[in-house]
Amino acid sequence: MRLLLVEDDAMIGEAVLAVLRAAHYAVDWVRDGAMADTALRSEQYDLVLLDLGLPKRDGFEVLRALRARRNTTPVLVATARDAVGDRIAGLDAGADDYVVKPYDTDELLARIRALIRRSVGRAEPAFEHRGVSLNPATHEASLNGQPVLLSAREWAVLEPLLARPGTVLSRAQLEEKLFSWKDDVSSNAVEVYIHGVRKKLGNDIIQTVRGLGYLVPKQ
Repeated sequence: MRLLLVEDDAMIGEAVLAVLRAAHYAVDWVRDGAMADTALRSEQYDLVLLDLGLPKRDGFEVLRALRARRNTTPVLVATARDAVGDRIAGLDAGADDYVVKPYDTDELLARIRALIRRSVGRAEPAFEHRGVSLNPATHEASLNGQPVLLSAREWAVLEPLLARPGTVLSRAQLEEKLFSWKDDVSSNAVEVYIHGVRKKLGNDIIQTVRGLGYLVPKQ
């Protein structure tokens, strides 16, 4: 899953970036509201972690502009503004959740997981289908109850497909889930990771739709 981190404080940004990457997220980090707006107009994200007190363009403006474009990407506001009025304003502007700095990183990750689950129409904490189970909270994978060790990138390519069985994702869409701006992307990276998943979970877990992309079958 790919996240956009919008944070102007370098120390906080570096710390949160490390936490998110350790949790197997691909993360793009921008430090002002103008860059955030540009990124949100040009890229697709699974979640935005948004500060409010930003240079160049306030976080509220970024949020309102995002929702004005009918963009439904989940937004978790993370800010030092702890007044009730600010929290209400953030939620009414289109935020899906709100945390106040300083926050516990484990709670932050739990809120991110919850928002991503809801965005794909799922309530259960683990993605389970055709005997395969992925638990984003523990990063544990299993096949028919038996543990399976997936690499971070194998997990990242399987998770969005398993979250929406029957939905075709193109190679470009999967690359967006796997890699942030700073990552080097080889031309066959997606195919390599899908091959690894098939080797561990069976050839039928991810099917190729010729000319379109890949999917996890519904049945």
